[in-house]
Amino acid sequence: MIDLRSDTVTTPNAAMRQAIAEAEVGDDVFGEDPTVLELQAEVARLLGKEAGLFVPSGTMSNQIAIKSHTQPGDEVICEIGAHILNYEAGGPAFHSQVQLNPIHGRLGIFTAEQVEELIRPQNVHMPTTRLISIENTHNKAGGTIFPLGEIHRIAETAATYKLRMHMDGARLMNAVVATGIPAAEWAAPFDSVSLCLSKGLGAPVGSVLCGSADFVQQAHRYRKLFGGGMRQVGILAAGGLYAVRNQVADLAQDHQRAKRLAEALSELPSVRLNPDEVHTNIVILGVSEESGTGVAIEERLGKEGVQCLALSKQQIRLVTHRDLTDGDIDNAIRAFRKVLS
Repeated sequence: MIDLRSDTVTTPNAAMRQAIAEAEVGDDVFGEDPTVLELQAEVARLLGKEAGLFVPSGTMSNQIAIKSHTQPGDEVICEIGAHILNYEAGGPAFHSQVQLNPIHGRLGIFTAEQVEELIRPQNVHMPTTRLISIENTHNKAGGTIFPLGEIHRIAETAATYKLRMHMDGARLMNAVVATGIPAAEWAAPFDSVSLCLSKGLGAPVGSVLCGSADFVQQAHRYRKLFGGGMRQVGILAAGGLYAVRNQVADLAQDHQRAKRLAEALSELPSVRLNPDEVHTNIVILGVSEESGTGVAIEERLGKEGVQCLALSKQQIRLVTHRDLTDGDIDNAIRAFRKVLS
């Protein structure tokens, strides 16, 4: 089966498994797991931040960040397709008692002017705008890269209005590999950055939330409150540490395969897809109503040995990852041609 549902489906290779098996461990709730401490320091250095915190998931990482930056009744500006709005189970309302004010961006990208339009005036009747969240790369928009120049313009607006900035950088390293811009440059305008280890990087579990030492100290408390305290978790941190040190460059191959997949599928008459909008490893394609619903096409592709993910009635997501081969992409293209011919 060729699994294109997500880059979270990968399994550890032999070298990563060895690193996991040999990991030195301790009680992380007491701050005594040396592998966790090493991972947190490594990712913080990578992102140019003072400190990092290893957490079980990207969702927890984003939700801890929101909780750390806001007070109940505050408002967070994000993009309409943002992960924190669509795929985190209403976490901002449940955990932090804040509301999200979404911008209708293009390909997940919005401008400083759009942000400024949504910033609330000081008024007793209105929520307080507190935080701007940017997703880079943007999952629902198809792995698009948020332009660094626009991020700096938004950061200037945030500084003017004394707002905080968080990056949902679940797939930030895809942007790093695609552009050649170092992770620390992407992270510099933000007060906090979340980096996922279990997506394209191929580790089994976890994300690292980075920021200032004071921010991470506060985030540490919320990790405990949210139930994210772990014990001898160095066996998981070792997989993330191996991934960050050894598997970042491999993302380029994922991008190449996604582009080839997009170019081939864009030639099908029933598909709506612009290959130029495929920046990294995610391909979002629209399908005509004559071809059937996204769910029906997903089922038909499954019978041809290809797994994908229907996002909506006429939209399908494909994600390339390190466990695929060039031959898998060839076979996936053949399956799509058969199903959508």
